[in-house]
Amino acid sequence: MGNNEDFIAQISKGYTTKGDYIYLGAGMLNGNVHSDASVKIPLKTMNRHGLIAGATGTGKSKTLQIIAENLSDKGVPVMLMDVKGDLSGIAKASEGAEFIDDRHKKLNFPFTPQDSPVEILSLSDQEGIRLRATVSEFGPVLLSRILDLTSTQTGILAIIFKYCDDNHLPLLDLKDLKKIIQYSTEEGEAEFEKNYGRIPKASTGAILRKIVSLEQQGADLFFGERSFEVNDLLRKNREGKGYINILRLTDIQDRPKLFSTFMLSLLAEIYSTFPEKGDMDKPELVMFIDEAHLIFEEASDALLDQIESIVKLIRSKGVGIYFVTQNPADVPEEVLGQLGLKIQHALRAFTAKDRKAIKLAAENYPVSEFYDTKNMLTALGIGEALVSALDEKGRPSPLVATMLRAPMSRMDILTDSELKDLIKSSDLVSKYNEELDRESAYEILNKKIEIADQEEAKEKAEKERKEVTNTSSSRRTKSTEGAIIKVLTSATFIRGVLGILNKFLK
Repeated sequence: MGNNEDFIAQISKGYTTKGDYIYLGAGMLNGNVHSDASVKIPLKTMNRHGLIAGATGTGKSKTLQIIAENLSDKGVPVMLMDVKGDLSGIAKASEGAEFIDDRHKKLNFPFTPQDSPVEILSLSDQEGIRLRATVSEFGPVLLSRILDLTSTQTGILAIIFKYCDDNHLPLLDLKDLKKIIQYSTEEGEAEFEKNYGRIPKASTGAILRKIVSLEQQGADLFFGERSFEVNDLLRKNREGKGYINILRLTDIQDRPKLFSTFMLSLLAEIYSTFPEKGDMDKPELVMFIDEAHLIFEEASDALLDQIESIVKLIRSKGVGIYFVTQNPADVPEEVLGQLGLKIQHALRAFTAKDRKAIKLAAENYPVSEFYDTKNMLTALGIGEALVSALDEKGRPSPLVATMLRAPMSRMDILTDSELKDLIKSSDLVSKYNEELDRESAYEILNKKIEIADQEEAKEKAEKERKEVTNTSSSRRTKSTEGAIIKVLTSATFIRGVLGILNKFLK
């Protein structure tokens, strides 16, 4: 392995930046920290996406916290998807500790306790600013991929959306969508067949079952109004610090479909809403997706293709996406290849399978003359990581084992009272926490069906009335005819007629 002078020279050169940057820490070699080998991440490369990986308890969440609070301090808004519920402390300044002072002495870098402006968001009934989106905003293509529909079913869903557009039927929540699907093969079957072609009942039944499955994961809480406006993620406070928007996901860990549905819809909305930014000095927004394996574990091929496409394209909007997970293998290779910054905390080798995973993980990082990467992955301590980044020109920087700085904010969570006070003080709560249920496809179709039923009942009653009238008239006619015939055929009448004839004959 190389000597200290070569190491410091190489790291200093590889991580030198003329523009603004985030200081992560200092390089380590042979167990020693070299404060002259500063590891700096240029802000202008932060929209090139990244990965924070490592075994449980090695410091991934704290690394995420370090980057997020420093981005905020540089005026870059952040969104954190907090699955474990351990990131709310960013809203309070660190109380400091002896081990933090010791660490920063080794780094030769001052430690300054500092809080960050925070918004608490929620997808469910947890306290926080409610995030919702309408079914119409998803559209048939994205919804089909989330539901993993066949091409035939996707075509049917597109026809249903077209019918709603043509007839001004708002699709706001899942009950609207279920109602129009049922209507297409029941009360409205003839209408659909005339204007759009026949809708097979078997296909609509399959679509409905998949929607019910999505509902069971809590998606009915997510679909509806008021829709969240993604530009509200770009807010800054009076001091110019970017807000850190923490989405609490602690109660949906076992509902990965809802998690991936939300994430994909949010990325799609950001991509369609944000303007092209080109080459920027710093990103417009940076998103951190904690426990990223939850997205990919149950994702269909179509959903993975959509995620890969958005990850490739969204950086042109000035948006960086960072996946936080235990092993790089949790992220599909197509996505992993798009990630410019990789921070790898320690991995643990308890089994043969673990050792194979470590060998594969090591192959994701550049070859270094200073480290045996595979062995280094198991030797890293808490708060230490292998870092591979991009320089200002987009070129890979040297792999460096790094002692990371400590977060400036609290490394523990907020208390219940602190959390309530933070949510209560938010300017967005009043905007998004009022649940709306305006007239939409469900109510309009129910009225349409009710009117049709009333018309049908009215027509049936009129038909029955006419039948009764006709029957009564027929009976009266038959009664009159019967009386006449009876008179004409009576013996008295015949005798009278014969008597008159006899008189004339005489």
